[in-house]
Amino acid sequence: MSERVAGRLAGKVCVITGTGGSMGRAAALRFAEEGALVVGCDVAVAPAEETVELVRAAGGAMVSLQPCTLSDPEECVRLVDFAVKECGRIDVLFNLAARNRFAWLEEVTDEDWDGARRDEVDLVFYLTRAAWPHLRASRGAVVNMASLNGSIGFKELPSLSHTTNKAAVIGMTRQLALEGGEHGIRVNSLSPGLIETGATRAQLAEGDFAVRMAARTLLGRPGRPEEVAEVALFLAGDESSYVTGVDLVVDGGMKVW
Repeated sequence: MSERVAGRLAGKVCVITGTGGSMGRAAALRFAEEGALVVGCDVAVAPAEETVELVRAAGGAMVSLQPCTLSDPEECVRLVDFAVKECGRIDVLFNLAARNRFAWLEEVTDEDWDGARRDEVDLVFYLTRAAWPHLRASRGAVVNMASLNGSIGFKELPSLSHTTNKAAVIGMTRQLALEGGEHGIRVNSLSPGLIETGATRAQLAEGDFAVRMAARTLLGRPGRPEEVAEVALFLAGDESSYVTGVDLVVDGGMKVW
């Protein structure tokens, strides 16, 4: 893979997980546009491969490993080895991939609870641990995908597991920032609010729900994956060189009232 000469992430090797999804694809396209060498992955093969094709068609550089199940620590090591083999280093890790489970307390089974933790918390830990030596070498940056649910609750959403796990990601981010500081590693999290994605589009098509949720934002609308990608780009790049240990909310003003 050849390095590009211009852009806010010029020449940086950026591992982005979940690149087959709406936000992962938007991040891959935006990071590549700014000169990153993107390494993607997903459990879903066809969407992940389509993202690679879109990035390359736009003139960007991207390779991807799929299927890749990040709740398996050995798979995380395989992804890191793949990135280093293909690109020689890792400068940015964007832990975006997750699988959410929604149910009210009395409906959550032990299997659901354990699975939700694996697919929202464990995969962040496993992959960050695997990538840490390379991030130390590059004095790199980690961006963890959290959620507004990690800070506040919504009566409309049966999000006990999701809320618990994303709060854990925010807490993990603070601790990783503390441990990474002496190595020059910055670690931040990103908490989107209501974003229109492939996963939420059907729910947002329900008129009453969409209206109620949009009314809770100061901007009166759902966000777009591209708007989340822009904030991730800021946290990944040198413009945020003095920002670490924070959770940056991208919610159209939901949290302030």
